[in-house]
Amino acid sequence: MAHPSVSSIIQLTSHPRPCFRRNFLIAIICALPLEYDAAILLIDEFWDLNGNQYGRADGDRNTYRNGRIGAHNVVLMLLPAMGTAAVAGSAASLRTSYPALQIAFLVGICGGSPGIKAAFLGDVVISDGVVQYLLGRQYPEGFVMKGVSEGNVHAPNKEIRGLIAYFNTEAGRKELEDGSAYHLKVLQDECVLKNYKSSYEYPGLAEDKLFKSTYPHKHRDFPSCNICSGDTDLCDEATQHSCSELGCDESHLVLRTQYRSTQRHRLEQVKARGPEIFIGRVASGDTVMKSGEHRDRIAKRHNIIAFEMEGAGLWDEIPTLVIKGITDYSDSHKNKLWQPYAAATAAAVTKAVMERYILNDNIDSMMVPRPERYRLESSETSPLTNSYLFEKTKDETDRYLVDFGKCHPRLSIGP
Repeated sequence: MAHPSVSSIIQLTSHPRPCFRRNFLIAIICALPLEYDAAILLIDEFWDLNGNQYGRADGDRNTYRNGRIGAHNVVLMLLPAMGTAAVAGSAASLRTSYPALQIAFLVGICGGSPGIKAAFLGDVVISDGVVQYLLGRQYPEGFVMKGVSEGNVHAPNKEIRGLIAYFNTEAGRKELEDGSAYHLKVLQDECVLKNYKSSYEYPGLAEDKLFKSTYPHKHRDFPSCNICSGDTDLCDEATQHSCSELGCDESHLVLRTQYRSTQRHRLEQVKARGPEIFIGRVASGDTVMKSGEHRDRIAKRHNIIAFEMEGAGLWDEIPTLVIKGITDYSDSHKNKLWQPYAAATAAAVTKAVMERYILNDNIDSMMVPRPERYRLESSETSPLTNSYLFEKTKDETDRYLVDFGKCHPRLSIGP
């Protein structure tokens, strides 16, 4: 087919603004505002400023932000509620509004499982599978969780498995750790420029306390609390106070191997630079894990490295990679001190992972606004090799060019 006469030329820039929701292939999903605040600092460029939004499908009640991270167009979503059931409905609506999504990153905070991996607070876990730890059978003598052999595991698709396999190599892990440390520093600097309330600074090893799983967080002055005076019962009020306020005895702290080393100061310097990253199986459920004994029992049986609340609900709707920073040890001593830093380390690791995520070859074809397109070949009169002309009738051509120019405000449009 002969090319029509050239009436207008659109020259594409290196990062043109997407025209449609189908141009977004990646979603970043957070369950808590503090997680979202850290994740949004990842965005290199926003596409939806000045009221120039992309809308949503009929019936979708989610709120989205659209932008670019590196070469990737991403949609960000903050879940309206926590838990697997809430995320499943929101994820279904996300899929309807953004049908071309290839992967979702569930980014935020989680509880660690220190008996399986030698992880510290602020370190980051990446899922290679998600297990529902509240899926099982209730017997008179207690609850029995379904095992992995009974199908209670969400395995990643082939693309995600390939990405995880790369990060399990020495080269991949080094790249991921270096990239994460760099993005964490950028994120910390950015929050200062934007006057964030949280600084996302490392709280320090002195605040990283792991108690024995059998030592509960409770009132020590027994006469003041009838509930906590028992051997196992804990009251809700005790959970609102810190260990120092309740007088938790630090002689019950777990003395980990790293703490015995003379390299404690060096370890603190390393942790402050950036998180250590662990890849493994994550447990997901609708309740917060706040029992060291239950944590250890489930983790040992199913090889769990962390506990969180949304992964299982999202996994069935969109191919998902869970990336979360450890903010506590999934026991009754949990507190919120580490939440900002853990959210920041998870966000930094996510951006480092995305730098290795490979785009498909069909991106150019997705960027054009309609199928009637003609590539302009290099010549003396038309030297733009990566430009397109759209024409049907003169009136329609002018209208399409104007609309396309709105999608790409940085494009050069001329005779």
